[in-house]
Parts: sequence; structure tokens; C-alpha cells
Amino acid sequence: MLGPGGQPLASFGDRLLAYLIDMVIASGVLMVLFLPVLLIVPLWLASRMTRTNPAGTVAELDPGTVFLHVMLPLLLLQAALFVLMLGLYWLYHVEYLKRTGQTIGKKAMKLRVVPLDPNGTLDRRMAGRRYLVQFVGGSLVPGGSYVDGLWQLWDKPWQQCLHDKFAGTVVVKVSR
Repeated sequence: MLGPGGQPLASFGDRLLAYLIDMVIASGVLMVLFLPVLLIVPLWLASRMTRTNPAGTVAELDPGTVFLHVMLPLLLLQAALFVLMLGLYWLYHVEYLKRTGQTIGKKAMKLRVVPLDPNGTLDRRMAGRRYLVQFVGGSLVPGGSYVDGLWQLWDKPWQQCLHDKFAGTVVVKVSR
């Protein structure tokens, strides 16, 4: 099948492989950034949980102290890491995508995101809408990422995922 500009539509397999390549790259960058935190936090947590009395016995922590000095900092750290992850994904899947319509995974699979309007150009608003549905919506709605990704299998005529429908884009196969 052909897209709105006459280019062939991307297949499910090509889109899935491009997505997996992009996720390996993005996850690798996040792991490099998160690894120091993941190594330091258990040490910090152990120092907070194993306080000793002057007599040398282990001090028991009351529930208020545990929440204030352990759980609250861990929750704040988790929220900060989540915001950092969404920010890095934004840079990769919006700012990088809007330049040429391709991420590294899409480039490797020879795919491009294009507007449904053949005369239009992919802009930050379209790329941002794709991102919001694909990553933010997929993270917050249980099973949302599966429904979004599989939607293309029965969508006619453009084989769009939900994030493509929301953004007004389609993914096509290109020669380079």
C-alpha cells in the first residue's frame, strides 16, 4: 500500500525493529546516566537503616523516621529519574525526529515519519503529539503501549498507530 505522498507504507516488522533499535539506544544512554545513582542509593540506604546506639546495638527506627529519612527521598529520587527519562526521550523522539523524520532506528530500517498532508512538513507539534501518546500515554495507561503499537495491524488505509493518528502522521519506507 502507498502512503499519502505515493511512498510505500512501512510494514509492522520494520516499524517494530526500528522501535527496538531506538529503545536499545535510549535505554543504553539512560543506563549510563542512572548507573551511578543505582550504585550509590543502596549504600546510602544501608547507612540510613543500620544506625547503632552508643552501646553498639542496632537502633530501631520509628515509622515516621523511616518515611521521612528513607521513603520520601527514594520517592523523590524515583520521580526525578522518571522526569529525566521522559526528558531524554523527548529529546530523542521529538527534537531528533523533527529534523529529518527519522530516528537512528528508523534510519537503519529506512523508514521516515511524514505528515498525512503530502505538502506539509513534520514539525515539533506533530512529533510532540506522537511522543505524548506513544510514551507518556503508554506509560500511564495500563496496556496502552500495546494497543497503540498493534493498532496499525487493522488500521485502514494508512496503517497508523494511535500516536500517528493523534499527530496526523504516517510512517513510510524510503530509499535512504
